[in-house]
Amino acid sequence: MKKRSNYWQLLPYIQPQWLNLVKGCVGILGYVLATLALITLVNQLSTAFGKDDVIAITEVLGILAGVFLARGFFQSVQDIYMAKASLRVAFALRKQVYSHLQKLNLSYFETAKAGDLSYRLTEDVDRVGEVVHKFFHDFIPCTLQLVAIPVYMIYVNWQLTLATVIVAPLMGILIGWFGERLQKYSRHSQNRVSDLSAILTEVFSGIRLVQAFAAENYEIARFSKEAEHAFKAKYSAERLKAIQIPIVGFLQAMSFLSLLFVSAWQISQHNLTVGGFFSYLAAAASLIDPVSHTTNNYNEFKQAEASVDRVFELLAIRPTVEEKTNAITLPLVDGKVEYRHVSFAYQPGEPVLQDISLMAFPGEAIALVGASGAGKTTFVNLLPRFYDPITGQILIDGVDIRDVTLHSLRRQIGIVPQETTMFSGTIAQNIAFGQDSFDMEAVEKAAKIANADQFIIQLPNGYDTWVGERGVNLSGGQRQRIAIARAVLLNPRILILDEATSALDSESEALVQEALERLMQNRTVFIIAHRLSTVRRCDRILVLEKGQIVESGTHKELLTLEGRYARFYTQQFSHQ
Repeated sequence: MKKRSNYWQLLPYIQPQWLNLVKGCVGILGYVLATLALITLVNQLSTAFGKDDVIAITEVLGILAGVFLARGFFQSVQDIYMAKASLRVAFALRKQVYSHLQKLNLSYFETAKAGDLSYRLTEDVDRVGEVVHKFFHDFIPCTLQLVAIPVYMIYVNWQLTLATVIVAPLMGILIGWFGERLQKYSRHSQNRVSDLSAILTEVFSGIRLVQAFAAENYEIARFSKEAEHAFKAKYSAERLKAIQIPIVGFLQAMSFLSLLFVSAWQISQHNLTVGGFFSYLAAAASLIDPVSHTTNNYNEFKQAEASVDRVFELLAIRPTVEEKTNAITLPLVDGKVEYRHVSFAYQPGEPVLQDISLMAFPGEAIALVGASGAGKTTFVNLLPRFYDPITGQILIDGVDIRDVTLHSLRRQIGIVPQETTMFSGTIAQNIAFGQDSFDMEAVEKAAKIANADQFIIQLPNGYDTWVGERGVNLSGGQRQRIAIARAVLLNPRILILDEATSALDSESEALVQEALERLMQNRTVFIIAHRLSTVRRCDRILVLEKGQIVESGTHKELLTLEGRYARFYTQQFSHQ
């Protein structure tokens, strides 16, 4: 059974534009009627010329001028409102897809290619908008002309009409055959181009690493190989279109030659006047453009169907972490966090956390230590519901986090990551990230607490200094202090510090560590750190191994145990 076209899924985006479409259709109807009027006036004009009636010729020419003017007006109406409707459809679809992607979970973005997503949100959505525009702007008017003009032609002379359209079924079959293959080739081509876009995004984001490893030639070869795949895929589609054009053109020529042959015979039999022939010829000539447009439109529809598929593939992806329909707003919390028999696995049968139980009290600082892969980052990622545990519960102030809205949960959890992400905008906008409007005094206060104010006021425009892409014009320590200022401004009751100082030099680390200590006051804090010097003053230290808590206690208590933590500590400080 043939799969239903995804074009039907565009209806919810097209329906709100019904008023613009109605106005555009009025323009289409006026344009088609004006075209028919022009065809009939050709007959009157040829008759007037035959009688050498100057007055009649002048009258018909005046009417023709008026009809041309009216047709131009109706075409403008059609163009304006159809363009508005199609652009609105593309805007609504792009906004919907982007909003949907924002709701997908980290697990999806860990495997998705950023370049591919960008291509789908830009090029693919634009192509969908273009095909909607062509459908209403070109396809419908051409279809109306292909119905109305042949009816007039049958009225004038049915034998000529039969000669004109005798090859139409064969043309329809060929156009359909070519269209199906164009859809297949276009899908392949767009996938290749999105792969190329993904490579560009990766390389330009990591250009420092590429140059550091002298891997320019390697990346050029990789890009060239992918570009060649994209070329071959695109060339296959263009080659097929190049074959189609002369074949369809030949059939159109045969149709026109048949028209001339039958016309000559009809005139010789006195069944057709010369004026009638010219009028009929004008009607037949009026079909050339609609037939050409319809053929091209069909090809473009089949090519764009691949874009429609790719866009709606994104909308079909369901988030693995979803709010309940009756989710409540989490009230301002004290910060008591409880893990009850929590287990988690990214892949079935490969547990990352196993039966974790923990009670963290308000204001308590808890450090998570252990070898890479022990489950530390996964442990804290479950708290803001980036993932959901397979078994067990996580509660904040006794409330299961799955029962509350994601927004109210995450706005009460501050995160200072190892690598701070900066967005295009000013320093102030980056500190107040996620807030449409913000208090500048509060931003400056947060920056002072984060030890960021001193370097910010020395920048050319202070807090209004524009941050380059990914904040490359700021040092690592500066970016990290801005991340701390973000968390200060959010004023969360629960704080997650994920290797917040591991990538910094000693001077920057001292400034950041001082800022962190201010930020941690009176909050429940979870700290992931490889440098054990940063966790010695924590209220509790948890040692994770293979997804389980194998040791728990203060720094002194764990050293006394002479277990895993003591060995970590001895190994780390023996190399200093």
